[in-house]
Amino acid sequence: MDINDLVGEFLAQKSIAVVGVSDRRETGCNMAYKRFKDAGYAVWPVNPRLTEFDGSPCYPNLGAIPEKPDAVFILTKPEITEQIVQECIDLGIGHVWMHCMLGTKPGLVAGMTSVSQDAVALCRENGIEVIPGSCPNQFLNPDFPHRMIRGVSRMLGFLRSS
Repeated sequence: MDINDLVGEFLAQKSIAVVGVSDRRETGCNMAYKRFKDAGYAVWPVNPRLTEFDGSPCYPNLGAIPEKPDAVFILTKPEITEQIVQECIDLGIGHVWMHCMLGTKPGLVAGMTSVSQDAVALCRENGIEVIPGSCPNQFLNPDFPHRMIRGVSRMLGFLRSS
């Protein structure tokens, strides 16, 4: 499936859990949380260290959220991504987006990605639509830098869905 189709399906969901928000510094995850919220999504921040984020309750895991989210955006270390995907499987969540700044090509910027190939395989084996890389900030009302990153990623062939 084309990355644009996967992104369209993800963004068609109504509620999104954002895993990896931070109170220590501004991150792409924090920006994604705010963009989803500003776009009218029901959004739940998830970080086991926090009880509140941006004026809303913050949850330690997906199971603690009061209602099951339709989709999950993950910006964590790849080994944490695998744990989050297992939670998605257990809860029956059908859409997962794993962050990687520069597209979806496996192994790209290995030290700066949330993508775990084992987690991607787990998603696919369990019927979860997965976006293995890229960033919602490049697709949902993108600012100039995010439009540029998306354009360069596409030009270099880094936006492939498989």
